[in-house]
Amino acid sequence: MYYIRDPIHGFIEINEWEKTIINQPEFQRLRRIKQLSLSNMVYPATNHTRFEHSLGVMHVATQMFDNIVKNEMDFLKNKLNYTESGLERERILIRLAGLLHDIGHPPFSHAAEELMPLKPDSVKDHYEHEDYSTAIIKNKFRRYIDESKFNDLKITADEVCDLLTKGPTSSERAFWRHLISGQLDADRADYLLRDSYHAGVNYGRYDLKRILRTLTVINEPETDNFSIGINKSGWHAAEGLIIARYQMFTQVYFHHTRRAYDNHISEAIKTLLESETKRSTFLPPTEKNLDEYLDWDDWKVGGLIKEGKAGLHGEIILNRQHYRRVYETKEVPSVGDLKEFEAISGEFKDRIGFIDTAEKSWYKVGDEDILISEEKSDSKYAPLSQYSSIVRNLVPNKQIRIYVPYENREKIKEQIEKYREEI
Repeated sequence: MYYIRDPIHGFIEINEWEKTIINQPEFQRLRRIKQLSLSNMVYPATNHTRFEHSLGVMHVATQMFDNIVKNEMDFLKNKLNYTESGLERERILIRLAGLLHDIGHPPFSHAAEELMPLKPDSVKDHYEHEDYSTAIIKNKFRRYIDESKFNDLKITADEVCDLLTKGPTSSERAFWRHLISGQLDADRADYLLRDSYHAGVNYGRYDLKRILRTLTVINEPETDNFSIGINKSGWHAAEGLIIARYQMFTQVYFHHTRRAYDNHISEAIKTLLESETKRSTFLPPTEKNLDEYLDWDDWKVGGLIKEGKAGLHGEIILNRQHYRRVYETKEVPSVGDLKEFEAISGEFKDRIGFIDTAEKSWYKVGDEDILISEEKSDSKYAPLSQYSSIVRNLVPNKQIRIYVPYENREKIKEQIEKYREEI
């Protein structure tokens, strides 16, 4: 057993098998992929990477699994017919899925996802980083999973991918996927704490220990499916998680300057792809394309920007003369606000750098409701919104912002204010 020191969780344990996977170049690449893109232009210490986040997700997912097993052992054995070896197998699968869940991220994380190509026979659906993750796991890590000398339980790379996409083959046990991607997943459990720590803010803090202690399995009688939820005694902790997500979105993830740099780095990478590959997008996630895709990371992009090969947006990043926000609606715009925005965007369309909307952001709020169980493993449950008036009244952020080039910011801002008075 090995121990990795982590500022969020203390010591993270890894075994020899996991160490082998971590040491592969495809995983080490995550050291060169920033978790929060160019957020360090606003919060200077946000230089953490997908590497440590992936370790954290594996760690938290394991804690979640262990607590559910501890809380629900009778249910798991009697209702779902789990054996000790069966539970150990699920535990290993969950650890591997947590470790590898972000292996397919592009350079600068979510900021470059707009550069992923369209799916075949689609005019609007693009590949997502999860598609690249599963392709990398199946083609690059299969030998380290299926063929590993440590794999006594015959776990496959396909099963790991199932936890990241459509769920385990056995639908009855598909609820384990919720630990990696769900209402109470280890992904957000880690990144909220990690991102807030490195940003130097308190917005993302919540009571993880209480959530872990009150995790339960909920039987939904309408569908006869099972879900991960929270025991009634922990609903305030679940509420805190939702509030933490909301505050991190409004204060950090959707910070107006951070969003400007998301636009600039995306445009810079697009320019680099066009000059280096004669394409404006990454290649689709097929086996033959993976080596080229994996060659792109933050270091490569940063080096090419420094060499002056990223065009206008590369220069903007180097000189920190990012587009400035000159207009924004309320977080939840009224009909009148939307009409005003349409008028302004139409009048100033030739002078606008770009328009940003919260709805198009990679991070959304208000699109979920954690299930609260009245009793352990019981069919009596209710959504968190029935317990929490705060959660019940939260609505998705639909704010719209207008950005203009740095040199025109004051002039156009004055013109917009004058135009608003006229309309």
